[in-house]
Amino acid sequence: MFTGIVEETGILKSITGSVITVQCKKVLEDTKLGDSIAINGCCQTVTALTSETFSANVSDETFKLTNFKSMKRGDIVNLERALTPSTRMGGHIVQGHIDMTAKYLGDMTFEVPDNKYIVYKGSITVNGVSLTVAKLDGNIFSVAIIPHTLENTNLKKLNYGDLVNIETDIIGRYVEKFLSTEHNKIDKNFLIENGFM
Repeated sequence: MFTGIVEETGILKSITGSVITVQCKKVLEDTKLGDSIAINGCCQTVTALTSETFSANVSDETFKLTNFKSMKRGDIVNLERALTPSTRMGGHIVQGHIDMTAKYLGDMTFEVPDNKYIVYKGSITVNGVSLTVAKLDGNIFSVAIIPHTLENTNLKKLNYGDLVNIETDIIGRYVEKFLSTEHNKIDKNFLIENGFM
């Protein structure tokens, strides 16, 4: 689990077959094989380490759902290590499980194929960065971003048409699942029986 507060940016050294290698510094501190690091918000397991890099094996599903498929050597990526029990929760609950990619339209505005779990003033993760939805119009949303976040993430390097990884807030998915079960169905009868009508 992650918070969406990026610790540093790294440099993509290579994508060879299913192996991605990233050069970085801070996230390597205390990292060992098997640890989780979010790359552009996508949770990956460390399978190799050097003093300056880590590598991970990327699944076909990850390539399909993320912007990894369009990344190239030299790209800047956002990095965050997994939470520890004593870590401050500065952002929101981020699993590192990407829902989709979005197209960058400029001015921190993005277009998604489906806005199902995106909520105005709700939390969203863009390339692993915990942000607040400032505007939502159909499948196009904009996020609020402070200068510090822009300066310390790869969002400042986005160009029109770039793909970014999107993870919607997990709470919405659980609420939908809970409400969609027959036992928990909310309808007019439920509201009457529980004194809401």
